[in-house]
Amino acid sequence: MKVAFNTNIAQHYKSNSQKIRVLSESWVDSEIFCPNCGCNIDSYENSKPVADFYCPNCSEDYELKSKRNNMGKKIADGAYKTMIERLQSLNNPNFFFLNYDLKNYEVLNFAVIPKHFFVPEIIEKRKPLSENAKRAGWIGCNILLQSIPRSGKIFYVKNKKIEPKEKVLEEWNKTLFLRETKKDNLKGWILDIMSCIDKLGKNEFKLDEIYSFENLLSQKHPDNKFIKDKIRQQLQFLRNKGYLKFTARGRYQLSN
Repeated sequence: MKVAFNTNIAQHYKSNSQKIRVLSESWVDSEIFCPNCGCNIDSYENSKPVADFYCPNCSEDYELKSKRNNMGKKIADGAYKTMIERLQSLNNPNFFFLNYDLKNYEVLNFAVIPKHFFVPEIIEKRKPLSENAKRAGWIGCNILLQSIPRSGKIFYVKNKKIEPKEKVLEEWNKTLFLRETKKDNLKGWILDIMSCIDKLGKNEFKLDEIYSFENLLSQKHPDNKFIKDKIRQQLQFLRNKGYLKFTARGRYQLSN
């Protein structure tokens, strides 16, 4: 895999936005494999409303988002209403996120976020456009990258370092169990616990350490009056799915 764009294909474009669109799409088409099955992906020849790329082997769809310099905490997307509807549909794509260095025309980071990590809580509703705007009243959205658990950001390239293909495939397979959870409120709980584990910043932890997030989880789920019970339930679920290991009474470890 190369991190440099092939600038020869965009020499006749004048605007940087046009150049980056052509360069980034061409780079993904030539360098990126499907994280689900490992086969080469293809771009849709004609524009498709919900995706830019697809895997001819396993039929996974991918939408590409590009951003200059760094991935940051959020990335702009399209209409808020459309995004929420897509999250609840069967054709919701996975997302490729690419950030680039415009000066050197090269990839800094490239990651895939599986569609099963997308729930309404990670979609931020933007303010409507002003009355003077061309699309007055239009409401866009942002994808809150900081709200996605670490295991939901699978890097192919991180700080210009290329990750092994085997690692990408392994990381993808590790969380496929989330596709079995169809209800957003249940999936939201699982993702919240995964994020709490991330915040601890270590591979082994105690149950009491997760209990320390009780107030935070109470604010996110005000209708639930049994937060600790729910925490234990989700930890058990993650253990059953192989995401966690139970090492001793009240002790857990992230699976490798």
